[in-house]
Amino acid sequence: MRRLRNVKIVATLGPASDSYEMIRALFEAGADVFRLNMSHGTQDDIARRHGQIRQVEADLGRPICILADLQGPKLRVGVFAEGAQELSEGQTFRLDLDAAEGDATRVRLPHPEIFAALVPGASLLVNDGKIRLRVETCGPDFANCRVEVGGTISNRKGVNVPDVVLPLAALSEKDLSDLEFACQLGVDWLALSFVQRAEDVTEARALVQGRAAIMSKIEKPAAVTAFAEILEASDGIMVARGDLGVELPVHAVPPIQKRLVRACRAAAKPVIVATQMLESMIESPIPTRAEVSDVATAIYEGADAVMLSAESAAGSYPVEAVQTMNNVAISVEHDPTYREVIESSRKAVRRSVADGIVAAAREIAETTDIKAICCYTQSGTTASLVARERPRVPILALTPINQTARRLSLTWGLHCVVGDEVGRFKSAVVGAVRAALTYGFAQETDQIVVTAGVPFNVPGTTNILRVAPCQERLIFRSEPE
Repeated sequence: MRRLRNVKIVATLGPASDSYEMIRALFEAGADVFRLNMSHGTQDDIARRHGQIRQVEADLGRPICILADLQGPKLRVGVFAEGAQELSEGQTFRLDLDAAEGDATRVRLPHPEIFAALVPGASLLVNDGKIRLRVETCGPDFANCRVEVGGTISNRKGVNVPDVVLPLAALSEKDLSDLEFACQLGVDWLALSFVQRAEDVTEARALVQGRAAIMSKIEKPAAVTAFAEILEASDGIMVARGDLGVELPVHAVPPIQKRLVRACRAAAKPVIVATQMLESMIESPIPTRAEVSDVATAIYEGADAVMLSAESAAGSYPVEAVQTMNNVAISVEHDPTYREVIESSRKAVRRSVADGIVAAAREIAETTDIKAICCYTQSGTTASLVARERPRVPILALTPINQTARRLSLTWGLHCVVGDEVGRFKSAVVGAVRAALTYGFAQETDQIVVTAGVPFNVPGTTNILRVAPCQERLIFRSEPE
């Protein structure tokens, strides 16, 4: 199951991929990470899919990463007496807390937090931005608006408020239940929706208690503004371009995506580019040229992973969508321009011994005939630092901890291997050589680079580098204790 590319593929599970056979087919087609969308399906559905993924993992002998995506607060209008109304540009329309059914002049918005934050001039976007309202006057229980972009408004359509930071927690009551449920299941990553500030991440981390890594979804303008603080508080980032493209002008999203990806890479934290990547493949076996270009752009930028949503969850061609993404990734990464782009965007980071070790490992691997970089890691930090360097040679992440291997399967270029704990550097080198030979990364006439930390099994102690021959008898004879 060696991938021929470095970028990872995230596939969302749903009605179209709700069996062991389909999940296995998706993995064999190229999916590295499976996303469980907590917005759809019951907890029983989520538990069943989680069990199916773990069965595929056991049968194929490869760590598989599972990402649970929390729904977040859902802001929606109420219901209309006639089910829907047509709003015309220029007319007035009122949102309020009145529980009465809506009509052509008003509808309930059952979120007092929104009214508390609104100011005259703020925008309200309904139904993914298809309807745009501008607040003229407002109070603690109402907002009188002018319709700037009209259309059909119907029952329980979503509302976006892009201009203000809402006094809402990122975790709803449903999210709190789903968070604990997902952590007890044993997911590897939790994706937080509706993140507006670093404190949202901190609050979630206190509840997670180290049972999963935390990924912040950047889908609101406030999150873009506070991104540096959110990145520092998070373990990873998802650029959720769907809501981001609703709340911001669509032309602002591509440069934001580029900035966010580069910032994550500099911080050695994985970043997923998500939403509408191969949207047409929900119904078509072939993507559009623009979609292929969009996936390629994210890969050229150095994203750790690209994600399929409805394409694999509810589409007619889930396996074909994964195969297409896999083929695009292979093609891009074999383009000489790809290496030029990746290496020109590399920033030298020399804050610690570990930074120096991983930079030296890359430089040695790229200036001599080295076949792979093998790193022993407990917490995953060393492997993440090696991946940040985006070396030209494969990276093997060796760890005795299943959870670490699964979590790292999201990170660019990492081929994760679960092995025994080692207590001596000689044993580490022998284990690295055996892994390189077993998984086809090297032959007995080749050399690899091995990085590790002494003392062993202590997180954050990367302090040693060794160029090792791939002949075990030479290692046993020459390697110091």
